[in-house]
Amino acid sequence: GHGDSLLVKAGSGAATFGSPDSAGVTKGTAKDTVVVPYNDIDAFVKKMDDEGDEIAAVIVEPVAGNMGCVLPVDGFLETLRRETEKHGTVLIFDEVMCGFRTELHGAQGKYGIIPDMTCLGKIIGGGLPAAAYGGKRDIMNCIAPDGSVYQAGTLSGNPLAVTAGLETLQMIRTIPDFYKILEEKTKRLLGGWLDAAAEAGVAVQVHQSGSMFCLFFNDKPVLNYEDSCACDGKKFKAWFLSMLEQGIYLAPSPFETLFMSYAHSEDDLERTISVARTAMKAAAEAK
Repeated sequence: GHGDSLLVKAGSGAATFGSPDSAGVTKGTAKDTVVVPYNDIDAFVKKMDDEGDEIAAVIVEPVAGNMGCVLPVDGFLETLRRETEKHGTVLIFDEVMCGFRTELHGAQGKYGIIPDMTCLGKIIGGGLPAAAYGGKRDIMNCIAPDGSVYQAGTLSGNPLAVTAGLETLQMIRTIPDFYKILEEKTKRLLGGWLDAAAEAGVAVQVHQSGSMFCLFFNDKPVLNYEDSCACDGKKFKAWFLSMLEQGIYLAPSPFETLFMSYAHSEDDLERTISVARTAMKAAAEAK
């Protein structure tokens, strides 16, 4: 979607030009896509009542990770599953971020909702470039050689990435209480940040699902993209820069999700909580 890169100027990206509504999304793609606000159960049900029999698939991050970490409200994922089944629509979970981070079996395991298809990203390669999709047998049987849909790629089954992914998962499985420890570390960090915010008089919201977490500078619940956009960007900038100056490098955008690692030590947590007091004071003074 970027029209000023070296490769596009050289001509290799000429086929991507068109009249995009936003970076890389053409009008042809956009006209066949309907967007419903995340966590808006009533809007989704109405859309399915109106057009459900014509909707091929519903794609959702079960735990949103590209507007900060936004959690599904009670009943949201259940409604997606019920309504898609009612209309014969394929439910696709984008677990590129939440796969193996919310728990071993992803958000679908954590929240007990089984989609028809799942997409996963480089986390299945232990951090190396890899991606995968999978689904119910009747859907996957459509893929060649059993079906008529041909799919292949240079890195399909890349043995290096697959081996790294398998080894990583094996390590996770052999560490006692791996996900419980990750979740407790995350809760501890967020608890320290909440205390720092309270001391500085800054209104924040904290979200967590397994090892995914996020902090919003907002005095109201954050349930969707619009809510995330309404958060205080100046306070976030002051918070980020203060943490960075003190040696803690967080994600530089308020729309990014943070991830706890098993490698983070007790000293790491203590230091990150300690310097947050100064950073929250900086956020409080931001205008």
